[in-house]
Amino acid sequence: MKIPRRKPLTANVGMFSVSLDTYWSQFPGLREEMNAKSEILKRKLAANSVVVHDFGMIDNAQAAYAALPAIKAADPDVLFVDMTTYGTSAVFGPIVREMRCPVVLVALQALDALDYGNATTFMQLCNDDICAVPEFTGVAVRMGKPVSDLIVGRLEGDEAADAEIAAWCRIAHVRHDLRKARLGHMGHVLEAMLDMQSDPTALSGTFGCHIVQCEPDEIMAEFAPLTRDDPAVRAMSDRILDFFDTPDPVSDPLTERLTDGDLLTASRAAVALERFIERKKLDGLAYYYEGAPQSAMRTLVTNLIIGNSLLTGAGFPMCGEFDIKTCIAMLIMDRLEIGGSFAEFHPVDFARNTVLIGHDGPHHLNIADRKPVIRSLKKYHGKPGSGAGVEFNIKAGPITMLSIGVKADGRFKFVIAEGESLALPIPPTGNTNTHGAFPPDVRTFLKRWCLEGPTHHFALGTGHHAETIAKVAESFGVESVIVTEEK
Repeated sequence: MKIPRRKPLTANVGMFSVSLDTYWSQFPGLREEMNAKSEILKRKLAANSVVVHDFGMIDNAQAAYAALPAIKAADPDVLFVDMTTYGTSAVFGPIVREMRCPVVLVALQALDALDYGNATTFMQLCNDDICAVPEFTGVAVRMGKPVSDLIVGRLEGDEAADAEIAAWCRIAHVRHDLRKARLGHMGHVLEAMLDMQSDPTALSGTFGCHIVQCEPDEIMAEFAPLTRDDPAVRAMSDRILDFFDTPDPVSDPLTERLTDGDLLTASRAAVALERFIERKKLDGLAYYYEGAPQSAMRTLVTNLIIGNSLLTGAGFPMCGEFDIKTCIAMLIMDRLEIGGSFAEFHPVDFARNTVLIGHDGPHHLNIADRKPVIRSLKKYHGKPGSGAGVEFNIKAGPITMLSIGVKADGRFKFVIAEGESLALPIPPTGNTNTHGAFPPDVRTFLKRWCLEGPTHHFALGTGHHAETIAKVAESFGVESVIVTEEK
């Protein structure tokens, strides 16, 4: 079972092709050949859930200056430059110096190789995609605006080049949503967690998102009127029981089979939470609040875990313990379509050379290896309250982790790692866990990770995507380090 997205993925990407106007009178038909090549790139981009703004062929400096206002007005999340044939850097310099988004040069050659015995200058020009690239990249560096990437390959049938194009479209998805996201921030830091402190202005200044300060009473206004007989509550209870397994307890005396009371509370809280975020027009939420003992508020705010996980799986990152930085990390992973669960380190398994990775929620349910489990917890360790908790392994195979830390100068830093999720037993404690194996060994990995200054939480996703996440960081001017790269 998979939770569908609340909002479809989309992004605005720009593209233009380059060439040299002198060629048109010299080589009749060349312009048409180059335009046909660009149409193929345009189709490749459009196949990756993006809206393509095509600014056409730019073949001289005047055309570059003329196109610039429209390119800037389109506010592209990523700008692709199609290197169809040789063009002077004057068709590129005026544009790249004004761009605030990643600029990716695309050099996709029509032929695998020239037909040397029958080669002509026309044939060469049709395949001269790489010719001007050093000129363009050199000028970009000289202007202090280096290009973000170069994709080199064949125009058709090149899976590696197509994968690079798709990866940049996923980065565009991240930038499109994060630059304009409304991220809710509700409550306060869990007492004494100094690494959770965040400056909303710094987050807006770096990523563009707006931090919406929220009150728990706003969710309570939706929660209080809901009863067991409310159709929305009954529908949510059915949805929960359909999606989750509810087994008997195993070894942990804090756990028990999901109770009717915990199911009702979780259902009311999930309905209230969905109505609240719809009303506030939020794209994510980080929260922590305790409420007075025995109060309705404590019941509500300590029972958001089920609703959190359903929302996170639907592409709406929910983050506990007020950790807005990890909420952003989860959003990045979700828009890259690799998951993004809220996670931290649990005990090391020295016998298996792994470390348990998990949390008591929220979780990205679409990366579970099997039907997730709900257990009733008689108490939440380290914090007040009791109620339903979510438990599952994530899928076995490659995994990627992202933590967003803050340096001494106040700037953010992405700490990234790649490893493997192993299909091994996890403790039946009502929390998500997975065995993570990381190179070169668990001791060395943990030392390297911790010494880079991450937040103690991180987003956990499937697949190996460290290089792509590093490109996301670079696109926002953020430092990154991949701790599992070979030194």
